[in-house]
Amino acid sequence: MTKNNHAMKVWIILGVSVVMMLFFYVLVSHHHSMPDRIKQQRGTLLSTATSVAERIKPVGRVEVASAETQKEPMKTVAAASSPARDGQQIYQTACVACHDAGIAGAPKLGDKGQWAKRIAKGVDTLYASAVNGSQGSGGVMPPKGGNLALSNAEVKAAVDYMVARSK
Repeated sequence: MTKNNHAMKVWIILGVSVVMMLFFYVLVSHHHSMPDRIKQQRGTLLSTATSVAERIKPVGRVEVASAETQKEPMKTVAAASSPARDGQQIYQTACVACHDAGIAGAPKLGDKGQWAKRIAKGVDTLYASAVNGSQGSGGVMPPKGGNLALSNAEVKAAVDYMVARSK
């Protein structure tokens, strides 16, 4: 083995070692602030007035009757209705994604200039656009903001909240 060949291998090993040390430094420094970012994101998720248990509770239950119990009349099990939510809660769960950033032409919450022309058309027009959706030169509004699980009353409450905050 020649001296040049041996020196070349040493430099290659040193070079690879330096690259690996830089990689580990960047990896550790990137993940060093991770707990703070997790706390911030978790705080945003948990900032609503509802608790986790309330958000994940089942909405109903299914009972299967056996042949022996079919002799008795079936009892109706009604699905548990979700508690009434106000317009702000609906906005924070369904509308905030588009109306905070102005995505797809959505008027930003609190921007009086963007909301003035829409409010001038009347609240019934706003309700119809929010419930049924609309497409036009001003932008795109999916029906019920893309959350078809919302009731019409919930959508109207969210519209009322946005209009009140944008006058």
